[in-house]
Amino acid sequence: MKKYIILLSLLVFVFCGSKEKNISSLSNEHDGHEHEAQAPEVSEQGAHEHEQEADLHEGEEHIELQLSAKKQKEWGIVVGTATKQDIASKITITGILALNQNKTAHISSFVRGKVVSLSSDLGDIVNKKQVMVTINSPDFVQAQATFLQARAKLNLSRQDFERAKMLLQEKAIEQKEYLRREAGHAELSTEYGAAESILHSYGIEHEQIQELIKKCDSLVEKGELCELADPNLCILSPVEGTVIFRDVTVGEHVEPQKILFTVSNLNTLWAHLDAYEKDLPYISKKSEVAIKAPLYPEKEFTGKITYISDTVDEKLRTIKIRVEVKNDEGLLKPNMYIQGNVENRQTGKKTLAIPEEAIQNMNGEKIVFVLEEEDVFAVIHVELGERIGNKRIIAKGLEEGEKIVIKGAFNLKAELTKQSSGAAHVH
Repeated sequence: MKKYIILLSLLVFVFCGSKEKNISSLSNEHDGHEHEAQAPEVSEQGAHEHEQEADLHEGEEHIELQLSAKKQKEWGIVVGTATKQDIASKITITGILALNQNKTAHISSFVRGKVVSLSSDLGDIVNKKQVMVTINSPDFVQAQATFLQARAKLNLSRQDFERAKMLLQEKAIEQKEYLRREAGHAELSTEYGAAESILHSYGIEHEQIQELIKKCDSLVEKGELCELADPNLCILSPVEGTVIFRDVTVGEHVEPQKILFTVSNLNTLWAHLDAYEKDLPYISKKSEVAIKAPLYPEKEFTGKITYISDTVDEKLRTIKIRVEVKNDEGLLKPNMYIQGNVENRQTGKKTLAIPEEAIQNMNGEKIVFVLEEEDVFAVIHVELGERIGNKRIIAKGLEEGEKIVIKGAFNLKAELTKQSSGAAHVH
């Protein structure tokens, strides 16, 4: 019996030991699988953190150049402040100068006749209504005579008509007779007006006609005939300016269609510019224009756009722009070749722009030198926008108010290219 009990106990011990061993083995296997699953996850997170640290380190890369005040002066270093400005587009257009047609006059005779005297010559500066040439003309004599005759007839007709009014009131004449005299008076009034208009077309002004009438009336009062027709017609200049053309001599017989003089005010000229289609958005009558001539490279002449063509040239694909240019000193001459710098400002829209000289190219990227301390200049990378004259818009990388090198930046870049490390020190 005892033997049987001992054997049973041994079997129970062996069974339980085997079970514990299996459970322990399963537990170890389970723990091992957990560690294997977690290992890759830790590795990826660590790599990601490493990349972030690397990117951060790259973004904080700082290139500096230390330069003493003495060296800054020797290298011509000038520091300015980056500021936002009104956007202004500037384009350069070629063209040619011409006379201001609004202040130019071609002078010819109003009548056929013979030149008896000249009062002006090439290069003379003449005033408005100044006598240029005197013409002896039978046509002018006839025009004066016709006018004086028409006036005499009108005066008689007026007296007859006034008498007819009085007689009609007294019923001394019939209505039919009164109307006949009224129509006759109206006809003579028309003839008188036409004769006066002919004199005006010859350049005779109202004051001169009144003077002619006054002299005629004076002779009539004395019982003399009104024979005041003057054959000499004075041709006057309609504008103030310089005589730039003359084609007439004394004794010459002239016709109305011939141009005898050209007078033009040269204090202003026209610049005819040829703008391309792509330039049209940057051109308006409010644009500021500076005219430059090769003969005077250091001078600028202010101008104002007065006309922009509504059509495009079919062959050249250009648009005509007319600019009125001031020429007070008389330096500019018609037919000179010129350049027009057209600047169009858009007020109210400010953007950050710096001198193009401040921007340098290093390793294929655009950089600007920023003054961090009194003698320390840091390199910053910038993205560029549109070019505006000699300035460039900064789209990214620079803040308003930062102190930047606006002159001498090339010397700083040249010094950096000599250095192999990220920092340099120059005494």
